[in-house]
Amino acid sequence: MVTNSNIYPTAPSDHEPILNELDGEIDTNLTEVIDTQYPKARETDEGGEGAGVKLKKELGLIDGIGIIVGIIIGSGIFVSPKGVLQYSGSIGMALVVWAVSGLLSMVGALCYAELGTMIPKSGGDYAYIHETFGGLPGFLFLWVTLVVITPTSNTIMALTFASYIIKPIFATCDFLPDVPVRLIAALVVCFLTWLNCTNVKWTKNIQGAFTAAKVCALVLIIGAGLYHLAAGHTELYQDPFYRTRTSVTSLSTAFYQGLFSYAGWNCLNFVVEELREPYRNLPRAIVISLPLVTLVYFLTNMAYFAVLEPNEVLASHAVALAFSSRVLGWVVYVMPAFVALSTFGSLNGLIFACSRLFFVGAREGHLPQALALISYKRFTPVPALLFQCAMTLCMLTTSDTLALINCVSFSESLFVLLCISALLWLRYTQPERKRPIKVWLWVAVLFFFVSVFLVVFPVYERPVELGYNIAVFLVGIPVYYIFVRAAPRSEAFNRFMGSFTGVCQLLCCGLPEEKEE
Repeated sequence: MVTNSNIYPTAPSDHEPILNELDGEIDTNLTEVIDTQYPKARETDEGGEGAGVKLKKELGLIDGIGIIVGIIIGSGIFVSPKGVLQYSGSIGMALVVWAVSGLLSMVGALCYAELGTMIPKSGGDYAYIHETFGGLPGFLFLWVTLVVITPTSNTIMALTFASYIIKPIFATCDFLPDVPVRLIAALVVCFLTWLNCTNVKWTKNIQGAFTAAKVCALVLIIGAGLYHLAAGHTELYQDPFYRTRTSVTSLSTAFYQGLFSYAGWNCLNFVVEELREPYRNLPRAIVISLPLVTLVYFLTNMAYFAVLEPNEVLASHAVALAFSSRVLGWVVYVMPAFVALSTFGSLNGLIFACSRLFFVGAREGHLPQALALISYKRFTPVPALLFQCAMTLCMLTTSDTLALINCVSFSESLFVLLCISALLWLRYTQPERKRPIKVWLWVAVLFFFVSVFLVVFPVYERPVELGYNIAVFLVGIPVYYIFVRAAPRSEAFNRFMGSFTGVCQLLCCGLPEEKEE
């Protein structure tokens, strides 16, 4: 029999009667359900893991590749790669920027592979910053991710999906109606949250299917572009570096645009505890995924530039549509569906990966303990997923995706810089620590300076968004000292949080993660 004290053993002893004070019938039914369902947690999962209520190792190498590729390849490569061309000035330099950006992202991903195998915890950046620099820096990452990065990224993907799924209905309109777009975005966020709550296997299968679909769409574009070149239409490549911009400001902005097109390469680190054989599969997934994405991005842009003149690319809000109408005929009518499928898969991967961050943050005591509960029926972090869904829905009060992108980019760069700093600091302070993967020191130093550039450059380019992010960052400091350090000493606060945790357990059929002895 599982008693109430076993249900949430992290709560103080004077909280044990809380569940008993609730309706007796509900309490009895919960106990009966746990008695019948809990033995399933004793079964061995696919990865050879044994008993206990915990997140199961259900992700293999192919699943890891699907997560990385699926999250990186979103709507951008279909819709508007013009940012790189605008600031680089020429077709040749734009292709160089795409290739070098992919290479630098590969370097960053390898640095994260070292961190992920040295600190094999889910939560990615949070786990590395928390273990290296302590509680406050770790909480500040969690806080900014909670308020800005995750809900904003999810909102951008959801709004892009909604815009392209509704676009054929309003094909003759210059502007899409705002309310239907936001309603569809809210519906897709809720649906994918339900899917992630229900079954990890369903989630990874859908992720794999949609990743394959978006890659197939890009292969179609690449094939058409290469056929166009093979037919002798090479006039646009006669002088590929004509009008190349040579100013440091222009080229640095072009690289800034290119690097952020590869955002998402570190998401597999968020779910490393659910990855089978992480010491082998994490670096393998990275080494396979990043070159694949780089090659696809390079060839796709090469195809665009083979068909469309630079002025046409710069004038188009949806480059894939302009390309399709020129060489693929009727495919232009289904290209919005390809974009929608691409963003759907990216959003699914983001919801899956980022929910584990909030789960780990609650497990470490930086968020309410209710978010560290796992459904004993589904072995998914249901409260963390629902919490993430609620934060995303709050962000849907605006549909200005450009403003949202500007807000999130600086924060992501800052914490990547902190993680690379953590890698270098641990190299210095703990040189004998076990490192199953160890990148060359010059590789880590190179990416450190790239990260410094990504943090410093926006100071001049986007001071308003920078000020907003700094304000959110600074607000997190008093939040940490009030709610994480001081409030747990209050008996009233602990009683309230214990009651809240108990209610969440009843509603979500949740249990705390069972730690291995």
